Amino acid sequence: MKILTADYILVCDEDFSIIKDGAICFDEKIIEIGKEDEVIKNNPYAVVKHLSKNSVIMPGLINTHVHLEFSTNKTDLIYGDFTKWLESVIKNRDILKNKCNEYFYETAIEQMLQSGVTAFGAISSFGGDLEACVDSPQKVIYFNEILGSNPDVKNDIIKDFNNRIEKSIQFSSDLFTPAISVHSAYSTHPEIAKYAIDMSKKNQMLMSTHFMESMAEREWLDSGKGDFYALLKNFNPNPKPMYSAMEYLEMFEEVKTLFVHGVLATKKELEMIGQIGTLAHCFVSNRILNNPLLDLNLVKSKNVIYSIGTDGLSSNNSLNIWDELRAGLFAHFEKDVISLAKDLIIAVTRNGAISLGMKNNLCLKKNQSADIVTVLLPDEVSDKEQLALELILHTKKIKSGYINGERYI
Repeated sequence: MKILTADYILVCDEDFSIIKDGAICFDEKIIEIGKEDEVIKNNPYAVVKHLSKNSVIMPGLINTHVHLEFSTNKTDLIYGDFTKWLESVIKNRDILKNKCNEYFYETAIEQMLQSGVTAFGAISSFGGDLEACVDSPQKVIYFNEILGSNPDVKNDIIKDFNNRIEKSIQFSSDLFTPAISVHSAYSTHPEIAKYAIDMSKKNQMLMSTHFMESMAEREWLDSGKGDFYALLKNFNPNPKPMYSAMEYLEMFEEVKTLFVHGVLATKKELEMIGQIGTLAHCFVSNRILNNPLLDLNLVKSKNVIYSIGTDGLSSNNSLNIWDELRAGLFAHFEKDVISLAKDLIIAVTRNGAISLGMKNNLCLKKNQSADIVTVLLPDEVSDKEQLALELILHTKKIKSGYINGERYI
């Protein structure tokens, strides 16, 4: 049984509670949280560690959407236009995949660890990252992805998908949870998507899918025109949209789904997303692929819970979640910076846990999992209302981290 004390504890509950001169007592789960004197008095046999001045205790951070399989990319892919980027991914896919060995997976995971990410949602297209995710100290929701627009090869696609699912299920544990991802409406035939969705329902697996990431996708699903027509013609001499946007969303109505991006979703589509599941926002990826900024005011008005993902190094230069938070802070200039900073911290803690179905990681309170990180600020905070903002502005690495009460940094 351990006790940590700090100048501040960021609880990350619905009220954004902050405890000044606080302490947290825990083993695998949180036993007590409150003022330092009271927690120490109530738990006399715990080992007490007083953190340095200007320390902050907060929940472990959650990256809800990350692709590890192209972690070798630096300058191989084309940025500035989503369709050109996608073409470059298709062109370089095998090269990047084959170069990405355990070293690159482990390096990517380590960067997340050092930034305080204690859980992440990994999108796996090929299964090459499976071993690294299983061996990671973090809690991993492992989304086996399926895609394919040609029904003539449906059986081969499903066979490969089933093999990857079965292999990942063998490693199921408290730290590793297999899940399912349907890539997108423009890339996945309805028969293939339905197969994956039915499997998700049958096995009660969490689902994820990319949705309305680009103007090209919006135009394609709405009218069958735009940049995607020329791209998809490389695979089909007469390509046509396989769904409308609403038809695609309706397929997921009976399964909890994490929708990713949604930057061009309509008000009606956001309402449906809020009813079905949650949304993941990827600030840097959207920016460097020249996609729009998510309307956070609209998202809030439609009662959509949003979390944050770094996406992969195929469309980002960092998997450090603090870099992503700073990008979001600086991008959304339409919002008050103090309230936005609080929302962003909630997005990578409480909302991340909701999005990945982690009911024991909602905040720092009794009986929740002891997934805890500590951060050291460069100086004393003048006003605790500024704490979330100061954390985002100044943090690059955490000071220490615990997963299920065990220290990993």
